[in-house]
Amino acid sequence: MKRAAAAVGISTLLTLGGCANLSHRDRNTVTGAGVGAVAGAILTGGSSVGTVGGAAVGGVIGNQIGRK
Repeated sequence: MKRAAAAVGISTLLTLGGCANLSHRDRNTVTGAGVGAVAGAILTGGSSVGTVGGAAVGGVIGNQIGRK
């Protein structure tokens, strides 16, 4: 379990480092995809299809937030 937590922490830091030059809208998209993936995984009991579907829907919602 400690290895999994360390792997998640390292991958999160690397991912966030790659997001340093994103626009506000791009950051919203990435955040929405992350939240959607977690929600999809929780709602479907860890199903990979639910996780990917949640990420897709969350990304679209995040992209459209604040749009005029």
